[in-house]
Amino acid sequence: MERVHFEAIGWSAGGAALALAGQTLAGASRAVVPSVVGWAALVAYLLVSFALLLRGLVRSGATRFGAANAVTAVRSSLVGLITGLVAGSFAGPLSPGFLVAVVVPALALDAVDGWVARRTRSVSALGARFDMEVDAFLLLVLSIHVSGLFGPWVLAIGLLRYAFVAAGWMLPWLDRTLPARYWRKVVTAVAGIALALASSGAAPSPAALLVALALALLLESFGRDVLWLFRRRHDAAVVRQAVVAQRSH
Repeated sequence: MERVHFEAIGWSAGGAALALAGQTLAGASRAVVPSVVGWAALVAYLLVSFALLLRGLVRSGATRFGAANAVTAVRSSLVGLITGLVAGSFAGPLSPGFLVAVVVPALALDAVDGWVARRTRSVSALGARFDMEVDAFLLLVLSIHVSGLFGPWVLAIGLLRYAFVAAGWMLPWLDRTLPARYWRKVVTAVAGIALALASSGAAPSPAALLVALALALLLESFGRDVLWLFRRRHDAAVVRQAVVAQRSH
């Protein structure tokens, strides 16, 4: 486990250096006016994401970090940089070109980590969760940025995942592992591409339509998952009662 932690620390430190260098380059190239808010958002993201990653490694009992998780760690650092850029944009102008230049590789690497995991036979629940949370936060940050261009309705794209998790705290039958479905990855990719295109400032009308389409696809995808869970809600209750009874002994 110690070796795994050192690997995670190494890749996270490398990713943090990449994100910090990117933020510095953004300020030096005047892609965004340097601000305390931007730097604070970047550092906060890096610290929190690193802490959650280590917590996940400990809980999962992982014996190695793996190349796929290393790719996701690099992608996570890019999301941290995007977070800093978007937060900094509230204090000064943001270059759409610079933002898109960071968003594109962050989206592209989403296809790489999964491929690496399958190729190296290192697919794991932790890796899938790590990948999913990075995806979710990227959509949240981009939707915040694009909502300033198209309106608050865009925020729904970034908030759907977190609303689903929050609902699971109140409705136990929602807090259950869903079967793998490739369509979720497709919808997430479409949403990321739509928000990236909207962030570029090019073709605002087609971009707005694509963002609306992405929101519709996300609603359909989440709706299908909720329906699947609802139909099995009684099974979920039985499972939860068994777990509670086991813990009481």
